Amino acid sequence: MWGLVPLFWPLLKPAGAGEILAHRMVWSLAVVGIALLFVRRWAWAGELLRNPRRLALVTVAAAVITVNWGVYIWAVNAGHVVEASLGYFINPLVTIAMGVLLLGERLRPAQWAAVGVGLAAVLVLAFGYGQPPWISLCLAFSFATYGLVKKKVNLGGLESLAAETAIQFVPALAYLLWIGSQGESTFGSGAGHATLLAATGLVTAIPLVCFGAAAIRVPLSTLGLLQYLAPVFQFLLGILYFHEAMPAERWAGFALVWVALTLLTWDALRTARRGRIALAEQEARVTAPETVPESVSESVSESIPQTQTQTQTQTQPETQTQPETDPRREPAA
Repeated sequence: MWGLVPLFWPLLKPAGAGEILAHRMVWSLAVVGIALLFVRRWAWAGELLRNPRRLALVTVAAAVITVNWGVYIWAVNAGHVVEASLGYFINPLVTIAMGVLLLGERLRPAQWAAVGVGLAAVLVLAFGYGQPPWISLCLAFSFATYGLVKKKVNLGGLESLAAETAIQFVPALAYLLWIGSQGESTFGSGAGHATLLAATGLVTAIPLVCFGAAAIRVPLSTLGLLQYLAPVFQFLLGILYFHEAMPAERWAGFALVWVALTLLTWDALRTARRGRIALAEQEARVTAPETVPESVSESVSESIPQTQTQTQTQTQPETQTQPETDPRREPAA
């Protein structure tokens, strides 16, 4: 659904990006409010209001996602679907870079290589476009910042969207009333158009609810791979449906981005596999520990002369064993 969203925004013309964005904020709150009434989850709201720090973080998240939504809607309706898809291809690399710079996380060699290849891709694309791919970079950095803030807030998907759209609601409604008073609103131009504008709430909420439901049922590694489908669909729509130009320089830049993402995916799958093996070995040791009969242990110790043991202790240098697995955290995607 996220990958097919570029087909929806052009249906809302002649509404501009600002009006579409404001309707998306207003109607998303309505849809999420109905969903919360259905599931009867309201306790989080009181806890959030009593915590000024978390409330401030939610406000930052609302501001950042507003930028992301607005730029994306404008980009699609202005004929920059391919460049918008590039932003979500770059997003995992930006998220990793933020983990290093802001959270002090340490990268494995494959992750460093992926970030380096991603930087080279941005340079190649800047050459191809004649300027840096500002739309892609804005989408990538805004969504990565949004993910970082949501990590700090630690709210569920439905609750987080409700809190963010509640903050967005008042300025969005004020903007819609203002353009209505200026005669620039398209909401009253027809029932079909008004219905489509109201449907922006469903377009926003339904994929997020499905994602939240999948997150507790699908392995994390699989979920990470599935998230690449959205920019892939957007990229294909940009070329095959919207017929956007793809000169050789852009193909080269996209190819480098895909190489970087392949490195990240390979490293993540390898790390997850090693973690599963280590966990299985640890569980096996806990459930079936190796025991040595006391009589055997005593006979072995008696058969080794004390002088030989002392000689080995004096002649062998002290060594420090390194753990086989790297305990460093992998940055959150």
